[in-house]
Amino acid sequence: MENYTYNSLTLQIEGLEITKTNKYPIFIFLLSSYVFILIANVGIVILIWKERSLHQPMYLLFCNLSINDVMGNSALIPRVIADIHVSPSQRLIHYYDCLLQAFIAHMFGTNAHTVLMIMAFDRYVAICNPLRYSTIMNDKMVMKLTVSAWGVAFVLVGILLGLTIRLNRCRTLIRNSYCDNASLFKLSCENVFINNVYGLTFTVVLLSSSIGSIILTYSKITAACLTNKSKSLNSKALKTCSTHLCLYLIMLITGFIPITLHRFPQYTEYRKISAILFNVVPSSFNTVIYALQSKEIHKCVLNIFHPK
Repeated sequence: MENYTYNSLTLQIEGLEITKTNKYPIFIFLLSSYVFILIANVGIVILIWKERSLHQPMYLLFCNLSINDVMGNSALIPRVIADIHVSPSQRLIHYYDCLLQAFIAHMFGTNAHTVLMIMAFDRYVAICNPLRYSTIMNDKMVMKLTVSAWGVAFVLVGILLGLTIRLNRCRTLIRNSYCDNASLFKLSCENVFINNVYGLTFTVVLLSSSIGSIILTYSKITAACLTNKSKSLNSKALKTCSTHLCLYLIMLITGFIPITLHRFPQYTEYRKISAILFNVVPSSFNTVIYALQSKEIHKCVLNIFHPK
């Protein structure tokens, strides 16, 4: 018979099932990935902030993605790394720390969509309305888009976790490698129908809005390129849009894998690993792909290392 502990403030995280053989390879991979994510994303934000030539809407909006990557991985990876070196019975976390980790984890995933949506809008204006670009994408508009991206994510995730906080808890084991909303409301013995409905609605609305906006903007960009038939315009569109689309597809694919594996309980460990990779993989590729495609960033980096 299961033992119940009501509203305990100390929770246990199940974590990854790690053997002595794969313990150190996983540790090295996660640590090196986290260090790279920190250096790359913080570096790109500082570079854009210091270089006036990069004070353009495209780069300023990209800073949101870098900040989001640092925030999401800092809340997750250090904790996972620490849990690798302790036994499952010692992987304990305070309830409020768990709530904070879950909030940041969901903000990370939601922000990834909303930020890429406003970046798609920026590309649409730049290619379809190049003469009005500086007028439309002024500092005020960039600020509005940034606040909207973070504000929408904050409200949606706030409601998501608010519905979970109201529940009484009768269990203490988080059946995941880190805290998230689903793991938290499964600690309750109460009816979680509302939580399931809102969680499903939240996911459907977010993905529909995200995918729909990307399809709409890229359809209009494609139509503009076909109508204009300008080689310079098509070259610019291909360069900037391929970068953005590549980032979006990486984020979308890595996000769909853990969602799909939730439907197959026999693949629990694969789901845990894929959930961690959803943070690590896009965050590692974002700055690399963007830096490789941007001549302006190349120029600024070269100026730092070779001032002459």
